[in-house]
Amino acid sequence: MSNPKRNLEKIQLLIGAWETKTPDKSFGGMTLVQFKAQVQPSLDAREDIERLEGELQSAQVRREQADETSLRRIQLAVNGILADPTEGPDSDLYEACGYTRASERKSGLTRKKKTPTPTK
Repeated sequence: MSNPKRNLEKIQLLIGAWETKTPDKSFGGMTLVQFKAQVQPSLDAREDIERLEGELQSAQVRREQADETSLRRIQLAVNGILADPTEGPDSDLYEACGYTRASERKSGLTRKKKTPTPTK
């Protein structure tokens, strides 16, 4: 499996060694300039990814801020449905919005059954 971080390290290590030790020699039928040109797409792709990740983070922040506003607007609309004399908390509209009608709510009262203790 490919390891992008390790691949970048290999590219940078080879370029650094080649530049400092033998910048005028050719290896694998390539000069240092030719090698750099050949590996540039890898470096460009990494820059694109870094830029896109920054854009993604910005979009996520914008989404969070927009969601906060949207959720406040939802609450206002639902409160309006609840307060409307023709709709209210027992209406089809209220239920269609994902809420439980007042008439369908359970009381919440539960009575635990007593389990008899086993006798020996």
